[in-house]
Amino acid sequence: MDIFEREDYERREEENLRPYAVCSGASRGRRHDEPPDPWRTEFQRDRDRIIHCAAFRRLESKTQVFVSRTGDHYRTRLTHSLEVAQVSRSVARTLGLNEDLTEAVALAHDLGHTPFGHTGGDVLDELMKDHGGFEHNHQSFRIIDHLEVRYPGFRGLNLSYEVRESILKHKRPFTGPAYEPYCPEEAPLLEAQIVDLCDGIAYNSHDLDDGLLSEILDLDAVEEVELWRVVASEVDERWPDVSGRMRRLKCVSQVINHLLKDLVAQTMKNIQERGLNSLEDVRGQTSAVVAFSPAVGRQEKELRRFLHKNFYTHHEVQKMRNRARIFIDGLFREFVSNPRMMPPRFLEIVEEEGVQRAVADYIAGMTDTYAQQEYARLFNPFEGG
Repeated sequence: MDIFEREDYERREEENLRPYAVCSGASRGRRHDEPPDPWRTEFQRDRDRIIHCAAFRRLESKTQVFVSRTGDHYRTRLTHSLEVAQVSRSVARTLGLNEDLTEAVALAHDLGHTPFGHTGGDVLDELMKDHGGFEHNHQSFRIIDHLEVRYPGFRGLNLSYEVRESILKHKRPFTGPAYEPYCPEEAPLLEAQIVDLCDGIAYNSHDLDDGLLSEILDLDAVEEVELWRVVASEVDERWPDVSGRMRRLKCVSQVINHLLKDLVAQTMKNIQERGLNSLEDVRGQTSAVVAFSPAVGRQEKELRRFLHKNFYTHHEVQKMRNRARIFIDGLFREFVSNPRMMPPRFLEIVEEEGVQRAVADYIAGMTDTYAQQEYARLFNPFEGG
């Protein structure tokens, strides 16, 4: 019996994927030519390179909402990325799109996040305002294209055009030098649009879960949110004897299912109404194709507003954010004043792009734990080890 080779997988894609999906055999290629892998498609190879890179491993100890090691059951950037990948693959499979491309984009989309969650990124952006700013999606792109050094002959992971494009084209307008090699007039691929929406589905649901687990969120207050009321009614009808922790878990699970079912149905409706019959049709769109229905979109936005008001700005979370601000600000200013305290490879970036960009790259790559240890070494050396 013959083994499956790359050509077999490529043939399956051409036979089974929808005409507006991306087939790996039609990829626009890589920045640096490499011989094709005998057993993996281009997008499968991309996914594997992402999983094996150092930046992906560091996500294990980077904050989602709670600082890592606050508790064993709270999400980190790594578990979040895995959840986004799982949800995204399910949607891509259902819509007849390329699962491997979708998974690769999902696993890479948060590589550029700083320690201490969005607070770390906000502080770095403030500190970098006169030096090009800082944005985590652009940093993810910078990591895969420049900062990871794992292969002879080139810097970066040398991923396919489609994965690099999808990570970069996160939010319109696509203006600026970084977008020029990636046809800024072209719309994002459907596979990329899926990751963008599934990212929100994942963090809405798991932040609900973490917020209730931590008791920062009050269940009675959550019950006032329309989306929760809808799914809770379904759970109570299907499992009338379930209560407490199990009911909460089922409700969170149903939030994901409710949003995903609507996302798939509305996206297919959009595809049909817009007459998408090719990849060129997708690239010619001027607005998102992957979307919620208006009614569920309103429910999802209400949930986001609720989480922002009651969870992300809660005083316990704000305490963690304030500590993060102190850590990031102190580290940045100290390393800018003395860049030779950074590892040698960042001194090359100092020469190429300036000390501020090199320091931003260094800090953005830190885990929560390492950032705290570095801060202790610099400002409280008796505790820094």
